[in-house]
Amino acid sequence: MKKFLKQFLYILADQKIMLLVLLAAVLGNAVIETLGIGLIGPFIAFASDPELVEKTIVIGQVYDWLNFESRERFIAFLALFIIIIFYVKSFLNFVIRRYIFNFVYQYQGKLRIRLLSAYMQMPYTFHLKNNSAFMIQSIMNHTVSFCNGILLELLNSFVSLTIITFLSILLIYTSPIATIVIGLILFVVFAIILRLKNTLSRWGKTIAQSQAEMIRVVNHSLGSVKETKVIGCESFFLDQLDTQAQLYSTSLSDFMSFNQIPRITIEAMIMTFILGFISVSILTNQDFQGLISTLGIFAVVSIRLMPLATQLSKGLSVLRSSTFVLEKLYHDLKELENHQALIAPSADVAAQFKPANGSLEPSHLDFEQEILLDKISFQYEGAKNPSLNQIQLRIKKGESIALIGKSGAGKTTLVDVLLGLLTPTGGDIKVDDQSVYQDLRAWQNLLGYIPQSIFLIDDTLERNIALGVPDHLIDETRLNRAIELAQLSELVKELPDGVNTNLGERGANLSGGQRQRVGIARALYHEREILVLDEATSALDNETEALVSEAIRSLSDSKTMIIIAHRLTTVEHCNCIHLMKNGQIIQSGTYEEVVLAANEE
Repeated sequence: MKKFLKQFLYILADQKIMLLVLLAAVLGNAVIETLGIGLIGPFIAFASDPELVEKTIVIGQVYDWLNFESRERFIAFLALFIIIIFYVKSFLNFVIRRYIFNFVYQYQGKLRIRLLSAYMQMPYTFHLKNNSAFMIQSIMNHTVSFCNGILLELLNSFVSLTIITFLSILLIYTSPIATIVIGLILFVVFAIILRLKNTLSRWGKTIAQSQAEMIRVVNHSLGSVKETKVIGCESFFLDQLDTQAQLYSTSLSDFMSFNQIPRITIEAMIMTFILGFISVSILTNQDFQGLISTLGIFAVVSIRLMPLATQLSKGLSVLRSSTFVLEKLYHDLKELENHQALIAPSADVAAQFKPANGSLEPSHLDFEQEILLDKISFQYEGAKNPSLNQIQLRIKKGESIALIGKSGAGKTTLVDVLLGLLTPTGGDIKVDDQSVYQDLRAWQNLLGYIPQSIFLIDDTLERNIALGVPDHLIDETRLNRAIELAQLSELVKELPDGVNTNLGERGANLSGGQRQRVGIARALYHEREILVLDEATSALDNETEALVSEAIRSLSDSKTMIIIAHRLTTVEHCNCIHLMKNGQIIQSGTYEEVVLAANEE
């Protein structure tokens, strides 16, 4: 229990005051409900024998103080008072329940933002090692399980437990023996739940894990739909999904079936108790008036206790089954916190952008002369040898340089270090003698990245080019200039809705060359001074490559360009070519000195 509370309060750390307010309201509502039910017994007794009004000390004093004309009128007033109490209780109960739902589901959204923000702030190496399906599982499913299965159930259980406690005190005052019997009934039910706690936890873990696996399988099958159709391996993915779906459905049906047992058991045992209590009272010739009063209270309490006890037992079951999700979320958030990545998301997304021109907000880094890679080294965790070894490289402003070499030479790793995605294990990157690691974000705001496979969102051309900028901040002048420089003007004319045409998932409505040029336009829209092209034309045919290369060459006079190339014809225009091997630059020079000379040899 101590571990559970520690993990729960850690996840809910910023909501403690809201919880305290809620708990205080629940206590107040429980007191009012107990008062209303507690008055039902005396009311029934007074209605059956009005003379008891004056014989009861406290009620008699109230009767005298209010100066009613008759006992009957006082009894009617008492009925009205009880009705008002129940209406007040019902209204408060509605307000509290609404507050609970509002609190839980708003926090669900906040928790999703917290997780996504944290994942996006994690080092690039974290994303290389972790499957995105499990991150999606945490953001979309685990947050729901935590809020519905733990937070909501815990709050509902507290409401139920509070009311049960106050009603139990009332029952003890009314009939101690009967209360002990009801207590034993509830004890048996909750003992069964506790006895099966490991089974409940196992079901919950299986449900969560099978959900994650189903997301992974669906991602793989839909993400590789072209290859899947050609190979004809649809059944491979369907069989995997079927296996996980069977595990999910079996565990969930077992869990939901178990949840019905407490309600059925409680109803049967309480009805047995009430009928048995009446029979014993009649056989032992107990006072009839007292019996009616006691039965009145027990009847109303039973009506309230049965759903409350059922809800409480269901809540305990759900809590037990959700402990795996709690531990997973706690572990994830702790790990993210340890990486110092938990940065609170801005309440105003638009505030992250400069209102004047629609560019990403950030600190500025002056780039007037050169970029220096000063003895850069990098070694992946667990690797025997470094991927980069003492790289020394100068890039003048306005230059176009190319990195060439065989696969595994270290080209992409060097680009990832340049992009600030990987932190070098040795050396430094300097811009005009200033280390970029003093303000990495400012350095990244100089960079435009155009990979081999451009990521396009399922949205319009305009939003794909101005990716990350809210609609009302998109600068039309810059957008049109980027389209023209990237040689997309003809495409825009052909599209049915121009820049407002939806490109489809991953740009399905565009050709490979058009997708690459959208990537170039994106980098140009954000007015990045340095363009990094990571084999941006290697997957294109010769004709399309020529068009994209022409667009790239047209920018070479105005931008500093760093190009990784597989096809060496695409780097003829570069000022300097650097040949890499085993994480080192082994030769530098012009295209003729490096590429043509190597071909002649």
